[in-house]
Amino acid sequence: MQKKLGFGCMRLPLLDKNDQTSFDTETLNKMVDTFLERGFTYFDTAYVYHSSKSEVAMREALVKRHRRDEFAFATKLPPRVLKAAEDQERIFNEQLEKCGVEFFDYYLIHNLGVSAYRQACKYDTFGFALNKKKEGKIKNLGISFHDTPELLDEILTAHPELDFVQLQINYIDWENPGIQSRRCYEAARKHHMPIIVMEPCKGGNLAEVPEKAEELMKAYNPASSIPSWALRFAASQEGVIMVLSGMSTPEQVLDNTSYMTDFKPLNEEEYRIINQVIDIINENTAVPCTTCRYCEAGCPQNIAIPDYFALYNSAKRAICDNLSSQFVYYLNLASTHGKAGDCTGCKQCEKACPQHLKITEHLKDVSKTFDGLSLPTK
Repeated sequence: MQKKLGFGCMRLPLLDKNDQTSFDTETLNKMVDTFLERGFTYFDTAYVYHSSKSEVAMREALVKRHRRDEFAFATKLPPRVLKAAEDQERIFNEQLEKCGVEFFDYYLIHNLGVSAYRQACKYDTFGFALNKKKEGKIKNLGISFHDTPELLDEILTAHPELDFVQLQINYIDWENPGIQSRRCYEAARKHHMPIIVMEPCKGGNLAEVPEKAEELMKAYNPASSIPSWALRFAASQEGVIMVLSGMSTPEQVLDNTSYMTDFKPLNEEEYRIINQVIDIINENTAVPCTTCRYCEAGCPQNIAIPDYFALYNSAKRAICDNLSSQFVYYLNLASTHGKAGDCTGCKQCEKACPQHLKITEHLKDVSKTFDGLSLPTK
């Protein structure tokens, strides 16, 4: 039986965090090897991850270095980039080459929301992918989804041929009115659709929680890592067949595989603690960004949106005594990117955001916090 932890290839180790293609090959190879040695087999990438280089990185680290029957490989076709139906054949063939495989174990129509679903219907992306499945080049066909439960129900009703659905599920978004994780989960269950979970740690936001929340978790189980609570929450939901973790370090691989090797669902007391943690986190997070970086592509001002939000969140937390450290990092980023105040309000970022954040409004808050500051002088 396949173990429930998957290796997400959206946050691979880098030599330079400002260059999404500067892969730390030695570290990545070590992580892949450890993951496989511990009995885990599922790897999930996508056409657009790491500036469209993640697939190539995984070909080098995984496909070229391990037997094809040792792992399951997943990638995704993004309807948002399509300009014509013919683009799908070109992209699919490009993916086969970039990944170095003859077929994909799992293939997804990527990041479906209202506009992406409209594109997929316009170019018959579902029909295209189903034909590839008939040709044997796709073993399991699914979608990744970021929108309302009503739209998910509509898609799954129209496409019973799908084999699975990939949803954002984590404890902080479970009842979030913008993400609606629980209701999307229930829509998938209504259609008896196997579920793969993405963003169980919400882009790392649930890997480090406020001190008060950490104390609750550590008091119950000192040996358990903070991220383990998030991954176990996702994996504990009935119908979930896989939970993806975007791992960036060997230590994360070791930690995740340690408790997912012999997975144990959350108990009643752990759920009670998580409910308390949710309240604490909601009090301490200004912008719930997952750092997926979809918003950055095509920004006319080249604004480092996720990085600015991370600095802003840090500045707003109660544990932060002053802004000097965050401001230095802000200046460093602004030397090669647009400042938050340079936002023109075009909102292309908001159309691309899976979290449905009001990015342009948040950037105004970031600008008010940082753009008027100056470095202290002696």
